[in-house]
Amino acid sequence: FGFSVWMAGAGIKGGTVYGATDDFGFKAIEKPCHINDLHATILHLVGIDHEKLTHTYSGREFRLTDVHGKVIHDILT
Repeated sequence: FGFSVWMAGAGIKGGTVYGATDDFGFKAIEKPCHINDLHATILHLVGIDHEKLTHTYSGREFRLTDVHGKVIHDILT
């Protein structure tokens, strides 16, 4: 329930640590971030609006970030 991601370049603040996990690295205890938030942030960094990036499946429009996902502005320059 906790994960680490190393990101560099593309407008990421250098040396930034966002959030924290418990002592075992099992669960996020500070500033939990959903995977949809991470995807929205990466898409934002490459210049794509995650809310407009859709594909049609079975007659319905779907987004990579589903109906969730917010750009994590705390890690951007």
